[in-house]
Amino acid sequence: CQCGHTAALAVHSCTSTAVTAIKAVLKKREYGPKYTQNNFITGVRAINEFCLKSSDLEQLRKIRRRSPHEDTEAFTVFLRSDVEAKSLEVWGSPEALARERKRRKEAEIEYRESKCRGLCPRSSTAGMLLKGPGKVVMVAICINGLNFFFKLLAWVYTGSASMFSEAIHSLADTCNQALLALGISQSARTPDPSHPYGFTNMRYIASLISGVGIFMMGAGLSWYHGIMGLLHPQPMESLLWAYCILAGSLVSEGATLLVAINEIRRSARAKGLSFYQYVRLSRDPSTNVVLLEDAAAVLGVTLAATCMGLTSLTGNPYYDSLGSLGVGTLLGAVSAFLIYTNTEALLGRSINPEQLQRLTELLESDPVVRAIHDVKATDMGLSKVRFKAEVDFDGRVVTRSYLEKQDIEQLLQEIQQVKTLEELEAFMLKHGENVIDTLGAEVDRLEKELKQRNPDVRHVDLEIL
Repeated sequence: CQCGHTAALAVHSCTSTAVTAIKAVLKKREYGPKYTQNNFITGVRAINEFCLKSSDLEQLRKIRRRSPHEDTEAFTVFLRSDVEAKSLEVWGSPEALARERKRRKEAEIEYRESKCRGLCPRSSTAGMLLKGPGKVVMVAICINGLNFFFKLLAWVYTGSASMFSEAIHSLADTCNQALLALGISQSARTPDPSHPYGFTNMRYIASLISGVGIFMMGAGLSWYHGIMGLLHPQPMESLLWAYCILAGSLVSEGATLLVAINEIRRSARAKGLSFYQYVRLSRDPSTNVVLLEDAAAVLGVTLAATCMGLTSLTGNPYYDSLGSLGVGTLLGAVSAFLIYTNTEALLGRSINPEQLQRLTELLESDPVVRAIHDVKATDMGLSKVRFKAEVDFDGRVVTRSYLEKQDIEQLLQEIQQVKTLEELEAFMLKHGENVIDTLGAEVDRLEKELKQRNPDVRHVDLEIL
């Protein structure tokens, strides 16, 4: 028993010594700035961040890195310490390098500002205004501008409160649709570092301002003129010319309304939505504004003609003032709907639950995914969706995916050659980095499949748990 106890103590002592040795070799390391200087950096980053030329990089040590993608060849990287040393050699001092970076930054800002002024994307902006929603808005601007001019002449001739409301209505429509055209042109701008997701929301912003403009300019002035007509009624001149102008306005507004309806029907059919769903979800804010404004214009012209007709038959100017109040109320309802739908779109609403469920099922049915949490899919507007999820990956499946691409016999030989703790650490570091590359490839594959499942998905953020 005594011998057995002594042997056990000896084994325990040896085990403790081995554990101590392992801890001595594999203890936690402090990774300071000196270690990160040996990080790899791509040629593009070296040129952009350290103000170098391609010829400067040819003299540096090149390292070939295995790409995590099966269909992509290995790529060349450089040691960060080498790149930093070369930049100091080229520019002479850190201060000179900082001045060059500042100069390039200012040049980039100046270029972006010139682009924002429309010096670069003029052709694309013109194209946006000559097709689809842009075409609808431009037709509406022309027709409503003419309607405003003729209605204003009719109001000056007759003094009708209803005709004044209709003139203000057409003026508000013209100004708001000009604002929509500006929003469409701005939304065509390409993303930049300050706005990485682009400028598509400019259409919603323009439509929101348009809704506020309709309420203040159209509804407000119509109510004011109607109330003043009730308080201080004035006799009106012959309404014959007013009727003729209203009839012409009805035809022109109806034509614009048909153009907007046809465009929305075409877009709704392409998205698999009903006409009402497409309008309610504000999928295309610019066309929606034209649709609602022209629908309100047709109803407003009908209401104004009716009230003016009652005034002509009875000689009572109160009917005309009531018509002005009715047009103002109609405009107020349209503006409230536009403000609500565009505010909802700007806040970032979720996509259709059925679409979200299909994307979720795609992730959950993949063998590499163990679980998903906190799934969000936000409609960014104009058929652009941002999808985000926290994904718990199955490390065993990822590792097996890596092993399937390896020469197992060669891997076994490497394992058999491991004799010391240093060799074990080198072996684990080598293959551990490759497993992480494989995990990155799996993330890229899932992102690609999500975009194929729903083409509206433009941005995918998968966070690894």
